Amino acid sequence: MNSFDARQTLTVDGRDYDYWSLPAAAAQLEGIDRLPYSLRILLENLLRTEDGVGVSDSDVRALASWDPGRQPDTEIAFTPARVLLQDFTGVPAVVDLASMRDAMRQMGGDPAKINPLQPVDLVIDHSVQVDEFRSRLALERNIELEYERNSERYAFLRWGQGAFENFTAVPPGTGIVHQINLEYLARVAFIREQAGANAQVYPDTLVGTDSHTTMINGLGVLGWGVGGIEAEAAMLGQPVSMLIPQVVGFELTGELHARATATDLVLRVTEMLREHGVVGRFVEFFGAGLSRLSLADRATIGNMSPEFGSTCAIFPVDAETLRYLRFSGRPTELVNLVEAYYKEQGLFHTESSPAPRFSSTLQLDLGDVVPALAGPRRPQDRIPLTDVQQTFRRELSSLRAGSGTPAAASGDGTATSATAVAEAVDTLTDGSVVIAAITSCTNTSNPSVMVAAGLLARKAAARGLTSKPWVKTSLAPGSKVVTRYLGAAGLDSDLEALGFHTVGYGCTTCIGNSGPLPEDVLSQVQERDLVVASVLSGNRNFEGRINNDVKMNFLASPPLVVAYAIAGRMDWDPEHEPIGHDTDGVPVMLDEIWPSHDEIAETVHEAVRSEFFRQTYEEVYEGDEHWRSLPTPEGEVFSWSDDSTYIRRAPYFDNMPAEPAPVTDITGGRCLVKVSDSVTTDHISPAGGFRPETPAGQYLLERGVEQRAFNSYGSRRGNHEIMVRGTFANVRLRNQTAPGTEGGFTRHFPSGEQMTIHAASERYAAEGTPLVVLAGKEYGSGSSRDWAAKGPRLLGVRAAIAESYERIHRSNLVGMGILPLQYRDGE
Repeated sequence: MNSFDARQTLTVDGRDYDYWSLPAAAAQLEGIDRLPYSLRILLENLLRTEDGVGVSDSDVRALASWDPGRQPDTEIAFTPARVLLQDFTGVPAVVDLASMRDAMRQMGGDPAKINPLQPVDLVIDHSVQVDEFRSRLALERNIELEYERNSERYAFLRWGQGAFENFTAVPPGTGIVHQINLEYLARVAFIREQAGANAQVYPDTLVGTDSHTTMINGLGVLGWGVGGIEAEAAMLGQPVSMLIPQVVGFELTGELHARATATDLVLRVTEMLREHGVVGRFVEFFGAGLSRLSLADRATIGNMSPEFGSTCAIFPVDAETLRYLRFSGRPTELVNLVEAYYKEQGLFHTESSPAPRFSSTLQLDLGDVVPALAGPRRPQDRIPLTDVQQTFRRELSSLRAGSGTPAAASGDGTATSATAVAEAVDTLTDGSVVIAAITSCTNTSNPSVMVAAGLLARKAAARGLTSKPWVKTSLAPGSKVVTRYLGAAGLDSDLEALGFHTVGYGCTTCIGNSGPLPEDVLSQVQERDLVVASVLSGNRNFEGRINNDVKMNFLASPPLVVAYAIAGRMDWDPEHEPIGHDTDGVPVMLDEIWPSHDEIAETVHEAVRSEFFRQTYEEVYEGDEHWRSLPTPEGEVFSWSDDSTYIRRAPYFDNMPAEPAPVTDITGGRCLVKVSDSVTTDHISPAGGFRPETPAGQYLLERGVEQRAFNSYGSRRGNHEIMVRGTFANVRLRNQTAPGTEGGFTRHFPSGEQMTIHAASERYAAEGTPLVVLAGKEYGSGSSRDWAAKGPRLLGVRAAIAESYERIHRSNLVGMGILPLQYRDGE
């Protein structure tokens, strides 16, 4: 343990708390006062770290004397206060822990000793799919289908909740993990009770198995996404190894103008920071513009941190943080402690707080932000609304020039609630919007953009406008708080009038659970090889993610999602063309139905109420009748079923030697996959649906699983047999070893025979041939999914060689024993 004497006592509301004082440390260390906020949080973490974790005086001094311009080269051990999971990434993590218990028992040890040592919260939010839509029965029906498909996974999680200490599960149908973290789970000041001694208080910090864990940075909480391997280590009390990062300061000035939303702001921030280059760096926001951003706006920006590549994107704790904590129903005692603790530590931001030193800085005048979309395949590709028509036409020409084959079919095309589609489907053309989804943690946590969507829908309906019949419309709130305030404002019925019925509380379309297109739409798209589009208020639009049959995907604010559902096409010019015609045939322009800033603010003030948060989270862990009636396996070890296609014991601990095998050279290797730039973890390990002719589909058919019960890759991450067959199986993957193909194909060497990547890997394994992956820039960007490393490892990949990597994927590769090599600059 370090030798710095910084332990002191803080008394708040008559209770004493022990804490590690940064001002006391500053008397022993120079430079602390000008450290960025995020690094002071890390410094407190090092000062407090207990014996046995390997924090030395030199680590503390290195962080305290941080040089903004120095390239990161000093490693420290960060110990987060808690761990956050969602079900797609959480199920394989719990599978690994259960498998560890089996291995412990086989070694003659006590399985119950395998336990999370840090608090772990798992929120089930990734599994609900949009099957039913445009119907008031949509929510009920989709929940029924969710349990029908996933009851085995959920029963396994219920076993985990009973078997493991420090592990809780928030049931399906509650909301999205990051919004629940923001509205309920996050403490800001973490309290650790101690028997016979004062409680300890320190900053709430976390790591999560979802890249958008950074949403909580908007609340001043330091946390970021990691792979499942790092998360499991953190659960078991191991620190997260990291280099002391560079910190980019982002100064905000001015104020958003009336037409611009928080979504438009974050798309501009994403564009700027991706261009600046912040992979592996912290981003910290400062400046006069902070006071003009609501907590929800800040959370929106923090959420998109993985889209611009930074480790985190944090705002300091200030008066707005305290206001939000009170408003969202946190106990008064906690809010008082947050205020007293952060002020005592010098971590509370005010307008007179001096700007920290940064490695580099950017500046944005909020008044320069304009309405925009991003797409059609990357979040950083921002398009001002006035340029969308031209951009779409250019992208269509490029796609048509480079493509030759129709888009592959996904699913069986059976979607319900396709009323009125058949009579209008012959009007479908390239650029038709076939999915319009208000979804994802990024925007549904923000009342201003959700209310704006409802008000636009109200004004549109009043003029006789409605969504085009071929558009699959959906509303998936991030929590039930959203439903309560939309209802209080009467905006729920306005949205429903345009087809935006609540379809579930989860990620839905943003994670690829958009469900199949209506049958008549799907047949036209496939038969005519149409390039159709989706518009969603999400954070991800990578190729093949949203829907296998939709080739262009655009991110937009919730009100623009409603607008494009009405317009029904991407080549609409919002500035010069009407969005539609009213009941008298009079053209209606977008400006005529766009709500004013005052209308939005007034509605938010009247409809968003503090009691909604308390009412929503009173019984957050109870769940509905579906959840309560699930069978719950018991016992300290899990009873695996050989017949299960969802939950299989992880193979990593089979015949595990007492000592790891020595690292050996890779000789006689072959290239399994060669790809270009911006290949995402969705390309490597897709999350959405898959077809019967794929290796994963064949595996299930051979075991008697019908196609309608395939579910998704994401839902089957507890079964390594499915996941290894789904690795590099994205329908938009272009493997250069098999030119002219899309999807999971490669060429076997030296035979030259073309085959699926899974079949080739089995053949290489039989031949004893090690495998490598060759890639361009930003390899592994996007989600934190550890299966993007686990899958290649099980395929036999020993190394990857790329021009550059995204942080989380590189770490996952190392954790799975795949060597992440990088070309020298210019090679």
